[in-house]
Amino acid sequence: MIRAGALLSSLALLAACSDDPPAPEPIQTEIPEELENVELPRIVGDEAGIGTPMEERVATIGVLNKRNNLTQELELKPGEQRRIGDVIVRLRACERTAPWEFDKEEGAFVQVLVRERGSESDFRRVFSGWLFKNKPSINVVEHPIYDVWVKSCAMEFPGEE
Repeated sequence: MIRAGALLSSLALLAACSDDPPAPEPIQTEIPEELENVELPRIVGDEAGIGTPMEERVATIGVLNKRNNLTQELELKPGEQRRIGDVIVRLRACERTAPWEFDKEEGAFVQVLVRERGSESDFRRVFSGWLFKNKPSINVVEHPIYDVWVKSCAMEFPGEE
């Protein structure tokens, strides 16, 4: 009986403390005048001449069908898509770090669409995002039937042999 009374009094104290604190007020900041009219390039890499233009890059994407254990490689340029059975893989961008950078990484912005069960032409997007070759756990295509991953991104940088 004593424990139940102590528990009830503790719960009453906790209930009294449940008032939410007031939300913090946003801080108004101004953009300095010298930064208001700065012109930024639309596509930094292409306009600055760094690396292969996006439309000339080629990504190799691996696709695994876990039902039948079949793996296929797709070579896509940004803007292309390919259908394999019930899955469509779209490549939006492909990137790799410059040769003079220490952390070597390759990645691609991929969209994966899967045909809805029982339909002929209805596809549902199950993934849209960056996939990385050396760090596949950062972003994963979570689907019970298909695995999709980046194998490479072919592009060159100035001065690279």
